[in-house]
Amino acid sequence: MLARRAFLTGLVLAPFARAWAGLASVRLIDYPRGSFSRFSKHLQPVGRALELPDWYVWCNSPIYGPEGRVHVFFSRWPAKKGMGGWLNGSEIAHAVADRPEGPYAFLETVLAPRGPGYWDATTCHNPSIQYVDGKYCLFYMGNSNGKTDTKRIGLATAPTLSGPWTRPNAPLLLPGPEGAWDDHCTTNPAFIKHPNGQYWLYYKSWNTKEYEEAKGKEIRGNRKYGLAIADKLQGPYVKFEGNPVIDFSRQGSNKQFEDAFVWRQHDKFRMLARDMGVYSQEVGLYLESEDGRQWTFPTIAFRPLRDYGVQQPPAPAGLKRYGRLERPQLLLRHGKPVYLFGASQGGAALTASAFMFKIT
Repeated sequence: MLARRAFLTGLVLAPFARAWAGLASVRLIDYPRGSFSRFSKHLQPVGRALELPDWYVWCNSPIYGPEGRVHVFFSRWPAKKGMGGWLNGSEIAHAVADRPEGPYAFLETVLAPRGPGYWDATTCHNPSIQYVDGKYCLFYMGNSNGKTDTKRIGLATAPTLSGPWTRPNAPLLLPGPEGAWDDHCTTNPAFIKHPNGQYWLYYKSWNTKEYEEAKGKEIRGNRKYGLAIADKLQGPYVKFEGNPVIDFSRQGSNKQFEDAFVWRQHDKFRMLARDMGVYSQEVGLYLESEDGRQWTFPTIAFRPLRDYGVQQPPAPAGLKRYGRLERPQLLLRHGKPVYLFGASQGGAALTASAFMFKIT
């Protein structure tokens, strides 16, 4: 549980430098003093990438390849499906660039929905690429009915970033029993190999009854994070008895979060995530932990794109989260974060694309 800390392309890139130097003057929301993390003060905006005509692009997970190039595994779905198409028609694709800033060349679709009879029949989403035990591991979410209640976490593996990918016939982690806090789904995987040799998988879920009783509300249910641990990469993963390890519901006003990314640095577990009301709906969260189970109360990790001087055309109809950064993923070099990749609505195609920050 939380150990509370005091809660005190289609862009104009020219304004970045001056906006970065004077961010406080352009913020539209004043947050409590001391609420910004040290991490947040080292983000230099780079711009968009993977602006694909006729596609929404989301969930951009980067990794350095053995040849020194940057590979990104990302979700995409046809623009005609609209922003909500991720739930019923997303696939996971692979792109590569000579440097983190791009340009990126599309290579192939890696995982696509398999159709009736499979647990990932209707969507493949939330990719998170890792190199573990000499193989490439692509954690992802699939569903079988195009709805949230069959979202499950799975793991595909390959000897190289070019494949071939071995795809699972069953999910890696199932929801809890009826009535449990996590009985609705397992999704948004965040993985780390523990220094003790165990395999730790963080996952998002919520309670079905709370979700169903909240029909008509802007945000249904309360998203929390649990931890599951295995002695082998392929599992079985056993849920930590102290779950959920991160729960903001006691803060009131249905405060919650999602999109966690976890890494270890300087002997601490660290987490980035998207805020859903702890501070606002527009910022990211940064948390730390000594043991990976008890986490500090979050500080702000990143702000909306407008606060960095990013100028965009007016939001098209249907893009209600325009300018917000979601799905934070880090490009690590020797265990140190060097670039932050996120997803944001907008871009040249007026759909959604990757957006990157250099970490200074």
